[in-house]
Amino acid sequence: MHDPELTNCSASNGPEPRAVGPRIRMMLPQLTRLEARVVELALGRRDFTEATSLQSVAKAAEVSEAMIVKVAKKLGYDGYRDFRASLAAYNRLPVVELHKELARDDSTTTILQKVFRTAVQALEETLAILDPADIERAADLLYRARTRDFYGLGGSAQIARDAAHKFLRIGMRASVQDDAHMMVMSASLLGPDDVTVAFSHSGETDSVVDAVSIAKSAGSSVVVVTNHTNSSLGGLADVALCSTAQGSPLTGENAAARVAQLTIIDVVFVAVAQRGGATVECNLEKTMQSVRTKRRAHRR
Repeated sequence: MHDPELTNCSASNGPEPRAVGPRIRMMLPQLTRLEARVVELALGRRDFTEATSLQSVAKAAEVSEAMIVKVAKKLGYDGYRDFRASLAAYNRLPVVELHKELARDDSTTTILQKVFRTAVQALEETLAILDPADIERAADLLYRARTRDFYGLGGSAQIARDAAHKFLRIGMRASVQDDAHMMVMSASLLGPDDVTVAFSHSGETDSVVDAVSIAKSAGSSVVVVTNHTNSSLGGLADVALCSTAQGSPLTGENAAARVAQLTIIDVVFVAVAQRGGATVECNLEKTMQSVRTKRRAHRR
């Protein structure tokens, strides 16, 4: 693959098989409806191998062979053969078989297996596309920041709160904004010594994009955690941390992505804590001691 827009999500520029599915899914919002349908059909075929002919793919998708080649190139491949080899390698991975669609008549045991396996796959594939250098850059920005603003709406707000809680435990205060008006007000007061961390599965949530735009204009550094770095929010980022997940019509794609994003923040948090050394250890002991008296076992 040679599209430079894709390389900022990958730990290397080589054809890492585990990164194939995630990187293709990230490109779906940039495709037309017909192009996206073609790609989704190809991704959904577990029998897609290096022997799969261009003609058979075009026939199954009910499009021309030229359309298949066009889509492959739009995804960043040299052509159909390059796309086929990459997708075939991805399909050979054991992790690909972890994801199974949920059905309304599934037993509780089956639901348990499917939901957990989808989360495992999200973690495996997110690990494949994360660049350690981006984690380092995000950790440096957060460690040195004067003010840390965490933005998110809906499910993303829960991730923002979890992140702020972690940083407070080690003595690094952070603000969580999950209201459109509060976001833009806080963003307008930021400056070059501050960091904005925005969470959005799609990267297109208007209120979050607007607030981050204001923060960026004010001079704040921006870290974005999203499934789509080619999104409007991703375009504003100084550091974009990619999560990826497949979902089902029942749970939605962002259910598994939330697990991946929480884990990304755990990684960044640990990297920041390492930079704090003895000060972090001291603050952690203080905050742990402060809540011990709130536990029933402690009062007995």
